[in-house]
Amino acid sequence: MSSNPESWERFDRRERLIRFFMLFAGLVIIVAAWRAMEVNYGYAITAPVELADLFSRMYPPDVGYSTTITGALLETLNISILGTALAILMAIPVAFLGASNTTPNKATYLFGKFIISFTRSVNVIIWALIFVVVFGPGALAGVLAIAVRSIGFTAKLIAEAIEEIDKGSVEAVTAVGASQLDVLIYGIVPQIKPAFISVTTLRWDINVRASTIIGFVGAGGIGVPLQTEINYFNWEAVLTILIAILGLVLVSEAVSAYLRKKVM
Repeated sequence: MSSNPESWERFDRRERLIRFFMLFAGLVIIVAAWRAMEVNYGYAITAPVELADLFSRMYPPDVGYSTTITGALLETLNISILGTALAILMAIPVAFLGASNTTPNKATYLFGKFIISFTRSVNVIIWALIFVVVFGPGALAGVLAIAVRSIGFTAKLIAEAIEEIDKGSVEAVTAVGASQLDVLIYGIVPQIKPAFISVTTLRWDINVRASTIIGFVGAGGIGVPLQTEINYFNWEAVLTILIAILGLVLVSEAVSAYLRKKVM
């Protein structure tokens, strides 16, 4: 680099060429992906008119229908709560296996990382489809789909919190002759407790949203009546359901934000 400040450049010629070709390659990929979609521009042009027509058929919402979906809304909330609770129970041991400073050996570390990656890579709808086939339609399939999908997210963040703990506290507890269980309870758990609560509330907030759509494949919740009313073109009832879902999501966001604020 030249000693003259006016001649300083952030990137040399080679780096600029590399960045240019990376940008060019990115643009080529985007254009190719867009062309592969084979968008029907005729439909795209008329979309605003069709959307306005759809909203005209939705409004006003069927207020009387709101009493009919109370049970489905409660089932959605229950699915999110039970799914999150089950996910936490399964994610805790996975997190300790996937944390480099608590896993017994390299094999268990890789096994923990595999579970974290695998459960996160499959969409909740796919898990719901699988459990509907195994256990039949209903809330049980929804709870299991939410739980399994949440393991990777929850375990990953808890494992990262475990890896960032203060080793001095653990060494101090170990120095007084504490057992492995005591080290866990008094040396590790108090340090990861804020992160654990924060991750749990955040995941529950996410699961409330996920619980509203798994009913489309028969896994219970508000998605079941929503799919039914869409099939029957009962748009006023559809708008009522959408408003109810929006209210449920806003409440869950407020509760989750409040709990995380209290913890932090």
